[in-house]
Amino acid sequence: MDLKRSRCVRLSDGHHMPVLGLGTYAPEEIPKIQAYEATKMAIDAGYRHIDSAYMYQNEKELGKAIREKVADGTVKREDIFYTSKLWATCLRPELVRPALERSLRDLQLDYVDLYLIHMPISLKPGEEILPMDASGKILLDEEVEFCAIWEVLEKCKDAGLTKSIGVSNFNHKQLEIILNKPGLKYKPVCNQVECHPYLNQSKLLEFCKSRDIVLVAFSALGSHREKKWMNTDIPPPLEDLALKAIAQKHGRSPAQVALRYQLQRGVVVLAKSFSKKRIWENFQVFDFELTPEDMKAIDGLNTNSRLLMLSFGVHHPNYPFVEEY
Repeated sequence: MDLKRSRCVRLSDGHHMPVLGLGTYAPEEIPKIQAYEATKMAIDAGYRHIDSAYMYQNEKELGKAIREKVADGTVKREDIFYTSKLWATCLRPELVRPALERSLRDLQLDYVDLYLIHMPISLKPGEEILPMDASGKILLDEEVEFCAIWEVLEKCKDAGLTKSIGVSNFNHKQLEIILNKPGLKYKPVCNQVECHPYLNQSKLLEFCKSRDIVLVAFSALGSHREKKWMNTDIPPPLEDLALKAIAQKHGRSPAQVALRYQLQRGVVVLAKSFSKKRIWENFQVFDFELTPEDMKAIDGLNTNSRLLMLSFGVHHPNYPFVEEY
């Protein structure tokens, strides 16, 4: 068996995505050079899947890290699976391709492996990542024409600017709008959503599997606590006594158990860390297995508790979390 392939999932368009990736979002006060260093450390540790977005404002650093690891012979470009995302200020058909081309210029790469619609809520177009009025309220744009945007993404794929296309933070009804689009050429290969033991997304996972769409988990450790974006009232899942007990039984960390849980459910999982020790530790999840009892116990921790509420968009017609899944 090709070990490399066995750690990948085949996407509906025939490309392969590594099942474990490095998440690279960090609050703006964290120096961008940390993302550059973490990416190089992750590639050295064995990661081949790097997840970012225009909104993270670190693509210049990540592109430099990837190019350096290609130049020193550690990897070839085709070994790396790089994800970028179309930000919410560009959710108009005429803005899609220029946004992807801007990311490619920042990265100094010829293509990305996956390009996602970052979220279904649209913000007022312009150079500001978070456009605000004088009182600090985030300015929303009108309803999004998902099908029109999707057609441009299909053309970007045909042009070789991205190998695959997908979505993020979509509910099942929003996915169905694209899936039912007349003349659909390529369906979304994945839906990247918040997913951890306290929000296990079992219904959305079932829906995605039934449509051959891969679920990709961000905030898989539930440890992101940035007040600007996150509901910090939810206790960190890694401190859960049941999860700790399972970790102790296997001689593993709670983080490793939380990541392994997703892999065994058929979920592609992103682990965000800029610490060398944790980057290495988070990759050590392929040499042990959780028992069916372990899996059931972790399933039982689900409380549908969401960290990322996107509360600024609650009045937008495309706010995704009004649906159960």
